[in-house]
Amino acid sequence: MEFTKLPRRTALAFAYLCGASCAALVAGLLLDQPQFAAIAKVIASTALVATAISAGAFASRYGVVILVGLFLSWFGDAFLIGESERWFLFGLVSFLLAHVAYITAFIGVGVDRTWTLAATVPIIFIAVLVLLWLAPLVPGGLAWPVRIYTAVISLMVITAFGTLGAGASPLIVAGACLFFMSDLSVAATRFADPLFPTYVLGLPLYYAGQLCLALSVSTAR
Repeated sequence: MEFTKLPRRTALAFAYLCGASCAALVAGLLLDQPQFAAIAKVIASTALVATAISAGAFASRYGVVILVGLFLSWFGDAFLIGESERWFLFGLVSFLLAHVAYITAFIGVGVDRTWTLAATVPIIFIAVLVLLWLAPLVPGGLAWPVRIYTAVISLMVITAFGTLGAGASPLIVAGACLFFMSDLSVAATRFADPLFPTYVLGLPLYYAGQLCLALSVSTAR
Protein backbone atom coordinates (compact mmCIF):
# COMPACT_ATOMS: atom_id res chain seq x y z
CA MET A 1 0.00 0.00 0.00
CA GLU A 2 1.08 3.54 -0.68
CA PHE A 3 0.14 6.43 1.55
CA THR A 4 -0.94 9.99 0.88
CA LYS A 5 -0.90 12.74 3.48
CA LEU A 6 -4.21 14.50 3.04
CA PRO A 7 -7.66 13.51 1.79
CA ARG A 8 -9.20 15.59 -0.92
CA ARG A 9 -10.81 18.90 0.01
CA THR A 10 -14.20 17.65 -1.13
CA ALA A 11 -13.94 14.77 1.33
CA LEU A 12 -13.23 17.22 4.14
CA ALA A 13 -16.24 19.31 3.11
CA PHE A 14 -18.49 16.25 3.36
CA ALA A 15 -16.88 15.39 6.69
CA TYR A 16 -17.79 18.85 8.01
CA LEU A 17 -21.34 18.36 6.70
CA CYS A 18 -21.52 15.08 8.57
CA GLY A 19 -20.40 16.75 11.78
CA ALA A 20 -22.89 19.59 11.42
CA SER A 21 -25.72 17.15 10.67
CA CYS A 22 -24.75 15.07 13.71
CA ALA A 23 -25.03 18.19 15.87
CA ALA A 24 -28.45 18.90 14.35
CA LEU A 25 -29.48 15.28 15.00
CA VAL A 26 -28.58 15.54 18.68
CA ALA A 27 -30.40 18.86 18.95
CA GLY A 28 -33.48 17.40 17.28
CA LEU A 29 -33.58 14.52 19.74
CA LEU A 30 -33.07 16.78 22.74
CA LEU A 31 -35.87 19.06 21.55
CA ASP A 32 -38.15 16.09 20.85
CA GLN A 33 -38.40 16.82 17.12
CA PRO A 34 -38.27 13.28 15.64
CA GLN A 35 -38.87 14.28 12.01
CA PHE A 36 -36.12 16.91 12.09
CA ALA A 37 -33.81 14.40 13.79
CA ALA A 38 -34.58 11.74 11.18
CA ILE A 39 -33.73 14.11 8.31
CA ALA A 40 -30.49 15.17 10.03
CA LYS A 41 -29.56 11.52 10.56
CA VAL A 42 -30.06 10.62 6.91
CA ILE A 43 -27.97 13.63 5.83
CA ALA A 44 -25.18 12.76 8.27
CA SER A 45 -25.07 9.12 7.19
CA THR A 46 -25.18 10.04 3.51
CA ALA A 47 -22.31 12.47 4.09
CA LEU A 48 -20.27 9.55 5.46
CA VAL A 49 -20.64 7.67 2.19
CA ALA A 50 -19.87 10.82 0.20
CA THR A 51 -16.76 11.42 2.31
CA ALA A 52 -15.36 8.00 1.50
CA ILE A 53 -16.11 8.33 -2.22
CA SER A 54 -14.52 11.79 -2.35
CA ALA A 55 -11.49 10.55 -0.42
CA GLY A 56 -10.82 7.95 -3.12
CA ALA A 57 -12.66 4.82 -2.02
CA PHE A 58 -12.72 3.42 -5.56
CA ALA A 59 -8.95 3.69 -5.89
CA SER A 60 -8.22 0.59 -3.81
CA ARG A 61 -9.77 -2.71 -2.77
CA TYR A 62 -9.60 -1.55 0.84
CA GLY A 63 -11.54 1.59 -0.02
CA VAL A 64 -14.24 -0.33 -1.89
CA VAL A 65 -14.81 -2.74 0.99
CA ILE A 66 -14.93 0.12 3.51
CA LEU A 67 -17.48 1.80 1.24
CA VAL A 68 -19.61 -1.35 1.34
CA GLY A 69 -19.48 -1.17 5.13
CA LEU A 70 -20.56 2.46 5.07
CA PHE A 71 -23.49 1.66 2.77
CA LEU A 72 -24.58 -1.12 5.13
CA SER A 73 -24.25 1.32 8.03
CA TRP A 74 -26.45 3.78 6.14
CA PHE A 75 -29.21 1.20 6.06
CA GLY A 76 -28.59 0.40 9.73
CA ASP A 77 -29.01 4.06 10.62
CA ALA A 78 -32.21 4.23 8.59
CA PHE A 79 -33.64 1.13 10.27
CA LEU A 80 -32.83 2.46 13.74
CA ILE A 81 -34.99 5.51 13.12
CA GLY A 82 -37.85 3.14 13.89
CA GLU A 83 -38.39 2.21 17.51
CA SER A 84 -39.92 -1.26 17.28
CA GLU A 85 -38.00 -4.44 18.08
CA ARG A 86 -38.26 -5.52 14.43
CA TRP A 87 -36.61 -2.35 13.12
CA PHE A 88 -33.94 -2.61 15.80
CA LEU A 89 -33.20 -6.17 14.65
CA PHE A 90 -32.94 -5.03 11.02
CA GLY A 91 -30.53 -2.30 12.11
CA LEU A 92 -28.52 -4.77 14.16
CA VAL A 93 -28.13 -7.11 11.19
CA SER A 94 -27.14 -4.24 8.88
CA PHE A 95 -24.43 -3.08 11.27
CA LEU A 96 -23.27 -6.65 11.85
CA LEU A 97 -22.73 -7.03 8.09
CA ALA A 98 -20.99 -3.64 8.06
CA HIS A 99 -18.55 -4.92 10.68
CA VAL A 100 -17.94 -8.03 8.61
CA ALA A 101 -17.06 -5.74 5.71
CA TYR A 102 -14.69 -3.73 7.91
CA ILE A 103 -13.02 -6.89 9.20
CA THR A 104 -12.55 -8.04 5.60
CA ALA A 105 -11.02 -4.67 4.70
CA PHE A 106 -8.66 -4.72 7.68
CA ILE A 107 -7.45 -8.24 6.95
CA GLY A 108 -6.87 -7.18 3.35
CA VAL A 109 -4.62 -4.37 4.57
CA GLY A 110 -2.64 -6.83 6.66
CA VAL A 111 -2.65 -7.51 10.39
CA ASP A 112 0.27 -8.02 12.73
CA ARG A 113 -0.08 -11.19 14.80
CA THR A 114 1.52 -9.76 17.95
CA TRP A 115 -0.67 -6.67 17.97
CA THR A 116 -3.75 -8.77 17.27
CA LEU A 117 -3.06 -11.16 20.13
CA ALA A 118 -2.25 -8.27 22.49
CA ALA A 119 -5.60 -6.66 21.74
CA THR A 120 -7.61 -9.88 22.01
CA VAL A 121 -7.59 -10.35 25.79
CA PRO A 122 -8.64 -6.82 26.86
CA ILE A 123 -11.26 -6.52 24.10
CA ILE A 124 -12.80 -9.89 24.98
CA PHE A 125 -12.78 -8.91 28.66
CA ILE A 126 -14.67 -5.69 27.86
CA ALA A 127 -17.11 -7.58 25.61
CA VAL A 128 -17.88 -10.08 28.38
CA LEU A 129 -18.55 -7.24 30.83
CA VAL A 130 -20.91 -5.63 28.31
CA LEU A 131 -22.81 -8.88 27.80
CA LEU A 132 -23.11 -9.42 31.55
CA TRP A 133 -24.50 -5.90 31.89
CA LEU A 134 -27.00 -6.43 29.06
CA ALA A 135 -28.07 -9.97 30.01
CA PRO A 136 -30.95 -8.98 32.34
CA LEU A 137 -31.99 -6.05 30.14
CA VAL A 138 -32.23 -7.45 26.61
CA PRO A 139 -35.58 -9.04 25.57
CA GLY A 140 -35.39 -12.77 24.98
CA GLY A 141 -35.91 -12.48 21.23
CA LEU A 142 -32.87 -10.23 20.88
CA ALA A 143 -30.53 -12.06 23.27
CA TRP A 144 -28.63 -14.10 20.68
CA PRO A 145 -28.54 -11.38 18.00
CA VAL A 146 -27.00 -9.01 20.57
CA ARG A 147 -24.44 -11.64 21.62
CA ILE A 148 -23.45 -12.34 18.03
CA TYR A 149 -23.24 -8.63 17.25
CA THR A 150 -21.04 -8.03 20.29
CA ALA A 151 -18.70 -10.81 19.20
CA VAL A 152 -18.42 -9.45 15.65
CA ILE A 153 -17.80 -5.82 16.64
CA SER A 154 -15.20 -7.03 19.15
CA LEU A 155 -13.44 -8.92 16.38
CA MET A 156 -13.57 -5.77 14.26
CA VAL A 157 -11.75 -3.81 16.97
CA ILE A 158 -9.19 -6.58 17.45
CA THR A 159 -8.35 -6.73 13.74
CA ALA A 160 -8.16 -2.92 13.65
CA PHE A 161 -5.37 -3.04 16.24
CA GLY A 162 -3.71 -5.69 14.10
CA THR A 163 -3.58 -3.31 11.15
CA LEU A 164 -1.89 -0.67 13.31
CA GLY A 165 0.88 -3.13 14.10
CA ALA A 166 1.24 -3.80 10.38
CA GLY A 167 1.82 -0.11 9.67
CA ALA A 168 -1.65 0.91 8.46
CA SER A 169 -3.25 4.26 9.20
CA PRO A 170 -4.08 5.05 12.87
CA LEU A 171 -7.45 6.24 11.56
CA ILE A 172 -8.47 2.58 11.34
CA VAL A 173 -8.01 1.75 15.01
CA ALA A 174 -9.41 5.13 16.05
CA GLY A 175 -12.54 4.53 13.98
CA ALA A 176 -13.03 1.01 15.32
CA CYS A 177 -12.67 2.06 18.96
CA LEU A 178 -14.98 5.05 18.61
CA PHE A 179 -17.58 2.84 16.92
CA PHE A 180 -17.36 0.30 19.73
CA MET A 181 -17.82 2.99 22.39
CA SER A 182 -20.77 4.49 20.54
CA ASP A 183 -22.56 1.15 20.59
CA LEU A 184 -22.52 1.21 24.39
CA SER A 185 -24.64 4.35 24.11
CA VAL A 186 -27.07 2.60 21.76
CA ALA A 187 -27.36 -0.33 24.17
CA ALA A 188 -27.97 1.99 27.12
CA THR A 189 -30.61 3.97 25.24
CA ARG A 190 -32.45 0.88 23.96
CA PHE A 191 -32.30 -1.37 26.99
CA ALA A 192 -31.24 0.44 30.17
CA ASP A 193 -33.54 3.51 30.18
CA PRO A 194 -30.79 5.85 31.47
CA LEU A 195 -31.54 9.12 33.24
CA PHE A 196 -29.00 10.89 31.01
CA PRO A 197 -29.58 10.94 27.21
CA THR A 198 -26.55 8.86 26.26
CA TYR A 199 -26.94 9.68 22.57
CA VAL A 200 -25.50 13.12 23.36
CA LEU A 201 -22.14 11.35 23.57
CA GLY A 202 -22.91 8.23 21.56
CA LEU A 203 -23.90 9.86 18.28
CA PRO A 204 -20.80 12.10 18.02
CA LEU A 205 -18.65 9.08 18.86
CA TYR A 206 -20.40 7.04 16.16
CA TYR A 207 -20.05 9.61 13.40
CA ALA A 208 -16.48 10.45 14.42
CA GLY A 209 -15.58 6.76 14.24
CA GLN A 210 -17.22 6.28 10.87
CA LEU A 211 -15.53 9.43 9.54
CA CYS A 212 -12.17 8.01 10.63
CA LEU A 213 -12.88 4.87 8.62
CA ALA A 214 -14.21 6.86 5.64
CA LEU A 215 -11.12 9.10 5.58
CA SER A 216 -8.78 6.14 6.03
CA VAL A 217 -9.46 5.18 2.41
CA SER A 218 -7.35 8.19 1.38
CA THR A 219 -4.29 6.37 2.73
CA ALA A 220 -4.82 3.32 0.52
CA ARG A 221 -3.79 3.40 -3.12
